[in-house]
Amino acid sequence: MALTATEPAASTGSFGPATALSCRECGQRVELGPTFACEFCFGPLEVAYDFTPGAVTRESIARGPKNIWRYAGLLPVPADVADLPNMNPGLTPLVRADRLAAELGLRSLHVKDDSANPTHSFKDRVVAMAVEAARTFGFRTLSCSSTGNLAGAVGAAAARAGFESCVFIPAGLEEGKVVMAAVYGGKVVAIDGNYDDVNRFCSELIGDPAGEDWGFVNVNLRPYYGEGSKTLAYEIAEQLGWRLPEQIIIPIASGSQLTKIDKGFQELIALGLVEDRPYRIFGAQATGCSPVARAWEAGHDVIQPVKPDTIAKSLAIGNPADGPYVLDICRRTGGSVVHVGDDAIVDSIKLLARTEGVFAETAGGVTTGVLRALVADGVLDPEASTVVLNTGDGLKTLNAVADSGVTATIKPSLDAFKGAGLV
Repeated sequence: MALTATEPAASTGSFGPATALSCRECGQRVELGPTFACEFCFGPLEVAYDFTPGAVTRESIARGPKNIWRYAGLLPVPADVADLPNMNPGLTPLVRADRLAAELGLRSLHVKDDSANPTHSFKDRVVAMAVEAARTFGFRTLSCSSTGNLAGAVGAAAARAGFESCVFIPAGLEEGKVVMAAVYGGKVVAIDGNYDDVNRFCSELIGDPAGEDWGFVNVNLRPYYGEGSKTLAYEIAEQLGWRLPEQIIIPIASGSQLTKIDKGFQELIALGLVEDRPYRIFGAQATGCSPVARAWEAGHDVIQPVKPDTIAKSLAIGNPADGPYVLDICRRTGGSVVHVGDDAIVDSIKLLARTEGVFAETAGGVTTGVLRALVADGVLDPEASTVVLNTGDGLKTLNAVADSGVTATIKPSLDAFKGAGLV
């Protein structure tokens, strides 16, 4: 019988090596389930594992599929996950950025280009994880609060896997992101407010009977969803020849991606898949939405929420849930959290495109802009291996570089071409 939108493919119900959900604050463990907050202290829950020594090796990973499921033995997914209908994201290029490195005075620089995922952002990774949890828990509808990229990733993954979808976005998002979320046939609902307003609404809906059969990928499925970001850490290490980068620059929206990349690095070290050596993590924000960077500058542990005002809308979360953990990680690793303004973001999008042929969305302009700022301030070691993340495609944020265009309009003749001063 053919599957319908209300009949997702069945799962084995297995979470692989995952054994429980563990509170990041008090350490309390609870059964794996569709929950995200500790009932004892209200701290965030994350997936805990019992890895079997030697069960996952470099060789077993190399034999796996050319996507994130090559790391299935390190994720909360069933062993047969590659056989289920999914978007199969991951194994995106780690671009050796020699021209940009030379311009900035760095010896070794790579760009992890996650715009090469199916819906052209890293969100395909986290949604893929949430879809597998949603199958197990029997949800029929996938949902999310989103600044754009996640809405598109949920719409596509739901269509592929046979779920209904209904996503919630702030009104006024970039048109390309709205269209990409809507084209897959699910419902797209704009909320009159910013992302934090959307997120609060979704938290209310999840407790209402109207949303009780819904899997909100970044709310009640958040512990599983977040594990998708670990695959960035795994891929970067594998693509560097099973070495950790010495310096890495990661964009901050909620902060989850940065915390999970660090978690992935730590797991690789614990499993003996990479050498235990120091690495520095740097967080990147836009000045118009930089609550974590401001806390870093002030030496605070508490994040003061802000009202976003930046072209980097995919990072425009004024009250980032993982902000305090980002501060902890950047301090522990000897990194920092830095912000750059909208003009620097646009200039950095163009710089990355001009030097490496990578067209980044505004979030990539933020990370590249922070890279430039860190070099200019002498914070980065120019001799150390450095990775900068681009998490989305520039075609989604064309308005940011709308001043780019046709160099000249001429008659179809050599004389006109030469007369235009183009050679």
